Amino acid sequence: MALQLAANEDGFILLLGGMSILRHRSAAPAIMLGFGDPKITMIRGNFRLEDAPLGASSLTKCKVLDDEQVELASTDGAARMALHVSPNTGRLSLKALTPQNRMTLDFQIGVDDVLWGGGEQMSYLALNGRKFPIWTSEPGVGREPGTSLTDEASADGSFGGGDYWTTNYPEPSVLCSAGWALSLTNAEYCELDATQPGRLRVHVWSGEVVIDLYAGAPAELTRQLGARFGARHPLPAWALGGAVVGLKDGTRSFDRLERLLDAGAEVSGLWCEDWVGIRQTSFGRRLFWDWQWNPERYPGLPQRIAALKARGIRFLGYVNPYLAADGPLYTEAAAQGFFARRLDSDAPYLVDFGEFDAGVVDFTNPIAAEWFAEEVIGRRMLDFGLDGWMADFGEYLPVDLRLYAGDPMQEHNRWPVRWAEVNTRAVESRGRTGDVLWFMRAGHTGVQTHCPLLWAGDQSVDFSRHDGIGTVITAALSSGLVGNAFSHSDVGGYTSLFGNTRTTELMLRWYELGAFSPVMRTHEGNRPDDNIQIDSTPQQLAGFVRWSRTHAALAPYLAHLVVEAQASGLPAQRALFLHYPQDRETFTIQNQFLYGADLMVAPVIEAGAVSRRVYLPGEAAQVWQHVWTGAAFGPGWHEVAARLGQPPVFFRPDSAFAGLFAGLAEAGALSA
Repeated sequence: MALQLAANEDGFILLLGGMSILRHRSAAPAIMLGFGDPKITMIRGNFRLEDAPLGASSLTKCKVLDDEQVELASTDGAARMALHVSPNTGRLSLKALTPQNRMTLDFQIGVDDVLWGGGEQMSYLALNGRKFPIWTSEPGVGREPGTSLTDEASADGSFGGGDYWTTNYPEPSVLCSAGWALSLTNAEYCELDATQPGRLRVHVWSGEVVIDLYAGAPAELTRQLGARFGARHPLPAWALGGAVVGLKDGTRSFDRLERLLDAGAEVSGLWCEDWVGIRQTSFGRRLFWDWQWNPERYPGLPQRIAALKARGIRFLGYVNPYLAADGPLYTEAAAQGFFARRLDSDAPYLVDFGEFDAGVVDFTNPIAAEWFAEEVIGRRMLDFGLDGWMADFGEYLPVDLRLYAGDPMQEHNRWPVRWAEVNTRAVESRGRTGDVLWFMRAGHTGVQTHCPLLWAGDQSVDFSRHDGIGTVITAALSSGLVGNAFSHSDVGGYTSLFGNTRTTELMLRWYELGAFSPVMRTHEGNRPDDNIQIDSTPQQLAGFVRWSRTHAALAPYLAHLVVEAQASGLPAQRALFLHYPQDRETFTIQNQFLYGADLMVAPVIEAGAVSRRVYLPGEAAQVWQHVWTGAAFGPGWHEVAARLGQPPVFFRPDSAFAGLFAGLAEAGALSA
């Protein structure tokens, strides 16, 4: 649908598919220009951004030049702007003609319209009533100021507790239930402000803003946003048929794997992030950030990798875009000038990662990016035998450093995308696209075209509202709306601090959620010795075996979803309104999801729950069949029994995969 610019009274209206989405008049200007003086503070990936406004000007004077161009100015002429509309591409371009470096636009929404987007959001799927700063960062621990966990994490002045809006992967894209969406091409800091009814305010720290606009139903908007970046990468077929087991126990990891296999677990991969060695810190068991095999911790690793692969089990490792200052790769990179530099000298800029420092490999330098892709990931990882890895971090780029090219304020949000490009280049150089499984937590606009799989970051090992197990559902649904086809989480959670440790119930519930995720991958967490593991007790082991089998049994359906994602742009885990856009009840549901069109999954995300409310959409004649009992349910809200081992899961009896779904109870019973 075409984007139209129509003169109206003493201003103009911007129409998208016949809908008025922005109305500018002298008495009620929708666009403003201003100045700002920012202050950015970063402590271990946690940011606080402050801005000192130096005056803002409403652009009350409007001159419509033709059906594509408008000139705007303040009354005194000190602020002027050119606006251009590209009707066929749906692009809106705005440029200050005076020195202002802040721009604000107010888009119209109906009082009942619901907004979604903002990238990967952990706390809220619907944006209404809140403001969302778009700046990639650590999400924080607890993410709820006023609670003990969050306040303790922030007590050292690091902002480490986070808030509802802090996220590894923010994106300036918004979908509106009225049938339109916008997506900024800008990488600078911006805010999506939906605090006022009837208005979406977009505030950008730039004097030049470019916005792409789309029209259609939610599923069509998701398809268009995905198509903006190109086809999604498929998940490797080998990763669909069982769990990826995360162990960081040196050579003992292989013995523990054998015990899992002997118990009947379905395992597709062994993920040992400690293949590079260990660094023990007060935070917990961390890695030695030098991205190559540590033979002391894993003697004979090449032979072990080959032996596992011969049995159909792949080996995965870990990498991130920084190099520890006390590692040999740091020396090699520094000698070639591959690091970002200090402002006051040519010395490498060092980032404090908590009891050790690391250099920032400067990916704006094409030679440095190529070195990392070829020499680090290509030669030391892919050629060594790894079939996948966690591509961690990407959020930490400081703004008080010198890059080979570009402004750090603009590059900060782009950094995860540059990091994804380096990984993609390495995989493509070996002809391994679609066969290597690598996954990221950080992102921004453009990461969709490179990264095959997101993971939801470092959740706390609990049921907490803003940082526990439930946030990974919101993360998958929100990121899926903006073109990311596949998401998953650390089964069991990751962050264990201040006495917060896993419970047996949490682990068993996370198994249930992980089995209905595109990739089921466990993690030992930052403090493995303090927390329950998948093989700690007979109950934990039996639960893992059962749900790994369930995940493997779903492989044919998941393979169908992978193909569907390539063709339609729809994610595997879907917000209910993507298939039921006329049902307003679905607009704010964020604790259950459609797995494809045919499965409804309602994970249990509250401690002690033995039942939960589930919404089943559809026409009056629609039937949903309960996977574990075979009972038929009609549309509407239901209180469904949900004892351990039987999370509410339903399927459409008319699905081509109905037989497979009906057999899930039997597949799980093999090890119950």
